[in-house]
Amino acid sequence: MTSTAIDSGTEFDRQVRNLIERDYPAMAGLTEEQFTAEVAPLRELVTDRQDTYEPDTGRLPFLLVVTRHLVAIEQMMPRTTLAGKTKPGFVDRSFEPGALERFVATKETELPNQSAYLLFDIERGEEFCGAVPNDAMDTIAARGRTLLTIEEGIAMITHSPEILVKNKCFSLGGSRSGDRRVPAIWISQHAPKLGWCWERNPHTWLGMASAGDRRGSSSAGVS
Repeated sequence: MTSTAIDSGTEFDRQVRNLIERDYPAMAGLTEEQFTAEVAPLRELVTDRQDTYEPDTGRLPFLLVVTRHLVAIEQMMPRTTLAGKTKPGFVDRSFEPGALERFVATKETELPNQSAYLLFDIERGEEFCGAVPNDAMDTIAARGRTLLTIEEGIAMITHSPEILVKNKCFSLGGSRSGDRRVPAIWISQHAPKLGWCWERNPHTWLGMASAGDRRGSSSAGVS
């Protein structure tokens, strides 16, 4: 098991560069300088933190999350890969036309009213592999933690692709469409796939991702 102490400011800068290298500014209709300026106020939220990076445990200290208000989900997924691979991620065809737009953040997720923000204390949630998704979501809520949205799940595998491994994939219960479907990210055709499963159907290879909290910037920039 690997645990590495990290400088949180340096890690934030890495994540910004990672998004730039994956064409997020262009997809958002911004220059690199404009994109960097948009997310820069968030850096102050991590500069005093002491964090460790533990991908083997399925835990991450924080993630820079870009929402669909800035970049479309259909554009984000092809910018993901498995660790050490090049085949792009994709959205499963089981999402009928217009379905992704209906999978929005639930009221309980309490998203910052911003197009980019930070997510803290992330867990991949493999303890819930084999559990009924509804039961996993209830357990996470009882712990005072929050379920991840689709965009947050994409941020996980964009910034830390090694987090997505065989038999330790994850559901994203923070985005729902008003029916029994729960979105999830798993491995298919040697690439990350965004799909969905039924809320009462357990899968031995699919856990439930969660986080401690979310924070947006209090000082302009990200809108």
